Amino acid sequence: MQDFEKLGVFYLGREYDPAEKKPKDTLLLYDSRDLVTHAVCVGMTGSGKTGLCIGLLEEAAIDGIPSLIIDPKGDMANLLLTFPQMKPADFLPWINEDDARKKGLSPDIYAKKQAALWQKGLADWGQDGARIHRLKDAADFVIYTPGSIAGLPLSVLKSFEAPERVVIDDTELLSERIGTTVTGILGLLGVDADPIQSREHILLSTLLHSFWTRGQSIDLAGLIRAIQSPPVARIGVFDIESFFPSKDRFSLAMKLNNLLAAPGFTAWLEGEPLEIDGMLYTAEGKPKVSIISIAHLNDAERMFFVSLLLTRLLGWMRNQSGTTSLRTLFYMDEIYGYFPPVANPPSKAPLLTLLKQARAFGLGIVLSTQNPVDLDYKGLSNTGTWFIGRLQTERDKERVLDGLEGAGSGAGIRFDRKRMERTISGLGQRVFVMNNVHEDEPVVFESRWVMSYLRGPLTRDQIKQLMARTIPPPSEPAAAQTTKTFIPELVTMPKPVSLPSSSRPVLPPGIPQYFVPVIVTQPDGARLYYEPMVFAAGSIYYTDAKTGIAVQQDYSLLARHSLASAGVVWDNASATEMGEDDLEKVPYAAEALFGELSSEASNEKNYGRWANTFREWLYRNRQLNLYRSSSLAMVSEPGESERDFRVRLQQASREKRDALIGRIRQKYTERMATLEDRLRRAEQAVEREKGQSSQQKLQTVISLGATLLTVLTGRKKMSQSSLGRAATTARSAGRIFKEGKDVERASENVEELRKRLADLQQLLEEETEQIRVGTDPLTEPLEKHTIRPKKTNIAVSSVSLVWVPYWRNSKGGLTAAWREV
Repeated sequence: MQDFEKLGVFYLGREYDPAEKKPKDTLLLYDSRDLVTHAVCVGMTGSGKTGLCIGLLEEAAIDGIPSLIIDPKGDMANLLLTFPQMKPADFLPWINEDDARKKGLSPDIYAKKQAALWQKGLADWGQDGARIHRLKDAADFVIYTPGSIAGLPLSVLKSFEAPERVVIDDTELLSERIGTTVTGILGLLGVDADPIQSREHILLSTLLHSFWTRGQSIDLAGLIRAIQSPPVARIGVFDIESFFPSKDRFSLAMKLNNLLAAPGFTAWLEGEPLEIDGMLYTAEGKPKVSIISIAHLNDAERMFFVSLLLTRLLGWMRNQSGTTSLRTLFYMDEIYGYFPPVANPPSKAPLLTLLKQARAFGLGIVLSTQNPVDLDYKGLSNTGTWFIGRLQTERDKERVLDGLEGAGSGAGIRFDRKRMERTISGLGQRVFVMNNVHEDEPVVFESRWVMSYLRGPLTRDQIKQLMARTIPPPSEPAAAQTTKTFIPELVTMPKPVSLPSSSRPVLPPGIPQYFVPVIVTQPDGARLYYEPMVFAAGSIYYTDAKTGIAVQQDYSLLARHSLASAGVVWDNASATEMGEDDLEKVPYAAEALFGELSSEASNEKNYGRWANTFREWLYRNRQLNLYRSSSLAMVSEPGESERDFRVRLQQASREKRDALIGRIRQKYTERMATLEDRLRRAEQAVEREKGQSSQQKLQTVISLGATLLTVLTGRKKMSQSSLGRAATTARSAGRIFKEGKDVERASENVEELRKRLADLQQLLEEETEQIRVGTDPLTEPLEKHTIRPKKTNIAVSSVSLVWVPYWRNSKGGLTAAWREV
């Protein structure tokens, strides 16, 4: 069998002969880079669509491509049912017992037959348990269940986290995320809200915009309070009371509160955060295949979650570097209802954006449906690959042909509609047409046998059982996975120790003082209290000729000054992301209480001395520690964790591999094309020589027959003409020998060309294999590269007194009113 374990290609099946109704020997190997231009798979129930898509996802996992999979029915969870030993006992817990009963078999016998069926099916397609092992080792397979604890729960509504800075700075993207989030929230409440006409939609959008543009996240409880007491005075030209009276706002707040208090709603607040990066890679940087099962949700909950996930995926995508290699797959099974041709559900806008822009970032979108008439084919005009299986109605066929025609015109390719219509009409089970704009013409193929056991949709209990066996011990939370490794663990700030006073201390004019912004809502009966601390901000400009790094890093610290002595101990200070520009010059409330200030902190001369000690501290403690990959000659970016660096190395390795393979293929393509052309002409010559030889043999036989006939008719003496015919016959026999030699020489030429072509193919395989035998970026030992600062490149921009806010209750208890980092 043809080798299918090649770099950067997906083994999807064998080419199929529709006329003979049987597969050919040629394997269908799909270039992974073609998925960067997205794919859509359509086919009726029973066409084998699910098996084809699972096979594609298996190939992606083997190639180290992480996948994010939305599973509305429960079929895609079958990806976790992989049994390398293929023992009946492995299959037994997952068989469909109804199928066993229909066949009159006990579960044990049925499991044994399923194991034998899978073993034979895999063997027929050149696969075995070793390949299943390879699949399982290549990625972590997990099932997420938002709104349920059957699989890994996802914390979706615990906090409406402020988006990444790249999203906040993009007006269009921020508006899209806010709009999708608000539409989803109101959908959960049963409010069909128009973004332009609905007061509810406009109010919630304004609130999220107010919080998010300040980089502030908000939870559902905080959103309820903000509805009652909005942080904005006007919406448009109207004041808040005229636009949305408090009585009506209270009604909206009550609806949200009822949602929050509903039984079972806590499942939406628990689990891992909805963090795309954490769903694509483990804490060690290993690719993940994350299956998000939403079969247990109602329609409104599904739409809310899918829309929210798509906007998060957009934000993640915008943070990635551009690439022409496949980086990640997003797959959605049964897209029906989420991408309709006329309506505009919340899921449609982000999905359209992804289809238009994701290719530049290496994000491949694969959509699947059995309802072609319910897809927006204009939106799919940029889709490069179409997998078409058996269709149910003529209407379905016409809509698919419309979509193919649009995709062809978008790629500048002539589309033969009549020919494609004939091909589609004759498709059988597991037989598909692949129309790929990167190939010369459509290909009919039979999908391969998948390694995952296709038992059908998994129930909630089965998912729970499966994940109980699969989930590894708890690892570092996703939020911690992106912590900047090269800044030491942040020191937890001690509680204030000084006594409160109702008046702010009077300071010399030379002491700069600032106030940390209050961002936590005031608890009932609490009073604002400020604690004095020393704030220091500085920067180091790191340069390194060896790596070419020239970068500035900013550092800020909050430190306590001792009430008993003059010391500020920078080793005990807390790192903070706040800069001088984030601080305020006036207190949040005039009636605030203030902590006691030491005499040393009241002496302006000490601030200059503390600036000098801070500069010295930076010099001694803030060297830049980076990671270096010797195999790829790459150095990590400042602040990049080992995990994130390894993720980036995997993509860089894939890009390098694809580029090398592209160059190798280009080098051999011309030579192979020349040989193939010569081989074709040589084969034609063989056929021609064979034809001439056969004709000569026929003429000789006829001539010999005529001569013999003359003799046999009783003539005693041969005439002159008879002698001439005999001589001609003899000469023809000589020509037969010559023609035979010509055929032999032409056949030898064909064999020689075939050998040269095979040798060239072998050279291509060997050079490609050399690329495969490289260092694995996931396990490669990384070198440590340290860049030490120069004193001349250290600048201290501020050492000042800063007042840190707390809420103080009537019993003297304190709650931070700022964000401790």
